[in-house]
Amino acid sequence: MVIFRRTALHLSSLALLSGALVVGAPLAAHASVTNPTVASIIKAAKSAIVKERGVHVVVSTFSGKTESSVVADIGTTSGTETVVSGNEKFTITVTPKYAYLSGSKTGLVTLMQMTAAEQKKIGKSSMSMKEGSTYYKTFKSNLTSGTTFASLLPALKGTTLLAKRDKKTNGYQLSWSVKATSSQPKTSTVMTISAGTRTLPLKDAVTTSSGKSNTTFTKWGETVRVKIPTSTISSTKVIPGG
Repeated sequence: MVIFRRTALHLSSLALLSGALVVGAPLAAHASVTNPTVASIIKAAKSAIVKERGVHVVVSTFSGKTESSVVADIGTTSGTETVVSGNEKFTITVTPKYAYLSGSKTGLVTLMQMTAAEQKKIGKSSMSMKEGSTYYKTFKSNLTSGTTFASLLPALKGTTLLAKRDKKTNGYQLSWSVKATSSQPKTSTVMTISAGTRTLPLKDAVTTSSGKSNTTFTKWGETVRVKIPTSTISSTKVIPGG
């Protein structure tokens, strides 16, 4: 199985919703950055993020005629995400002891790149991956706050603070681009960060030559509780070396 890799903010090349943010009034209160610059905003955001124990993330991506979505809740020790692309779907759940993977037949084969034989073994159950295994470590790093929160923010070099605030939230807007590679097109990103008392990411928009994605970050500080599957099969019985 090839781990389904994420591109936009490490939560995927999928993107997000439009509509009201549910971050709460404190984020629109008094400014926490006195003289906003790229450096001061990123510094304040890093300081704010490490204090958070959870966040709800919604990503929507549009590529050609295909719309894909990711809905995730990232906590300190547990997390979950569901990815939907057309008729394909899979869900990953992480707990302190195990990670679980389930999904539709096409979701596991096409998106997660499992073989038909591996998918057949899982069926309607969930594949469990024990703490310490390679797959567990990968999913944990993507769906718990230790690594994921730190990777949300851009690097200082190459990032620009736009002169205009975001119309909807009055947040700061940071803009940056990543050059194209042999496997990825050039990406241009605009991230909106709250100008309120907690300098936290609110949303971002990513544009490439092949499509666009939008992401929102809401419910900062939430306690993430996940549902553990009742029917499971060990990854050691599904994947060689699993």
